[in-house]
Amino acid sequence: MRHIPALALVVASSVLFAGCSSTKLEEKAAPQTEQSTGSTTPTQQDKHDVQTIVTQPTDNQTADRSVYFDFDSYVVRDDGKPVIEANAKYLSSHKNVQVLIQGNTDERGGTEYNLALGQKRAEAVRKSLAVLGASDAQMEAVSFGKTKPKAAGHDEAAWAQNRRADIVNK
Repeated sequence: MRHIPALALVVASSVLFAGCSSTKLEEKAAPQTEQSTGSTTPTQQDKHDVQTIVTQPTDNQTADRSVYFDFDSYVVRDDGKPVIEANAKYLSSHKNVQVLIQGNTDERGGTEYNLALGQKRAEAVRKSLAVLGASDAQMEAVSFGKTKPKAAGHDEAAWAQNRRADIVNK
């Protein structure tokens, strides 16, 4: 139940940011109306359009929100720096947005070790965002350790996707 208000905030924020986009959205035809009752019923296309607006990032919002790490490391790799820079720019220009940085690990290692490593990864991303202008008040770092894998599998390809920190809206 605790996640429902957060989800509503994410959806409302996404719609608000889509409306604030500097790129004009395509104008869509008005929903078809029922002549006899005068009521408006959205078509399947209208529902798809709303979903597209909510889930597609706008010019003001970055789509890439995961920073990946090497095995047994919490050092931000070079390929993660553009992700951090884009998210820091967005956060510094949208002071009302708050994010949760979720540190994750692959399945190898003990529970306590992976929770600690996930926290170090989340903190590394949080500190990098702060250096680039995001406010500490906007960010919270947590660890999920190995409990929320992104990829199923027990090989290097899956493990590489699971060694990450995700930046998600609160």
